[in-house]
Order: sequence, then C-alpha cells, then structure tokens
Amino acid sequence: MHADVRHSDDVVIVDLRGDLVAEDGDDLFREIVDELVAEGWRKILLNLAMIKRMDSAGVGELVASWKLANEFGASIKLLRPGDRIKHTLHLSQILPLLEVFEDETQAVASFATA
Repeated sequence: MHADVRHSDDVVIVDLRGDLVAEDGDDLFREIVDELVAEGWRKILLNLAMIKRMDSAGVGELVASWKLANEFGASIKLLRPGDRIKHTLHLSQILPLLEVFEDETQAVASFATA
C-alpha cells in the first residue's frame, strides 16, 4: 500500500493506494493515522478510491484508528470507497459508524459543520 498526505485548509487528506490487508498495508495505515493524530490533526479524510481490497486486518485497523481519533477529539471520514470496500465495511457492520462521501469538496466542507 502507498499513501500520500495533502491538506485542504485544516483538513488532512490521505490518498491511499493498493490493498489494505494483513502484512501489506495495515501497519502503514496505523502508522499514518497515529502520526497525524499525534501531530494534532483533528480533521482526517481517508480517500479510499484507489484501495482495491480490504480484509479483516484492514477493517480492524480502520476501527482502531477511528477509536483513537475519537479519544483525541479528532474525526475520521471516508472518501470514495469503492463498491468492494463498501461491501466489506457493510458486512463488518462498521459502515454506519463512519461518514462516507463521494465528493471531496463536500467531505472537506462537512468538517466545518461538525
């Protein structure tokens, strides 16, 4: 997995590419979110448009990151998860916990109204 981090005002956007699966992305994902929260970012948007696969380890890391963010007063929202990823998140019963957006501008604006 590969990740690029960019900013839109006070929102940090993490563009993820590849697979969010055990031994191939889950550790990197955890490190990125942990670092962003430690740096004081409170508005984190995860762009999942280029994530092809997510297994239980990836789901676990997403949940752990969401919990960590909540503990530190941060918000994590998802941008453009593909149908496979949405299905995986739905089966894991965590999709209702997360705000999901298809439009980046709307996603960034949603942090201002939260």
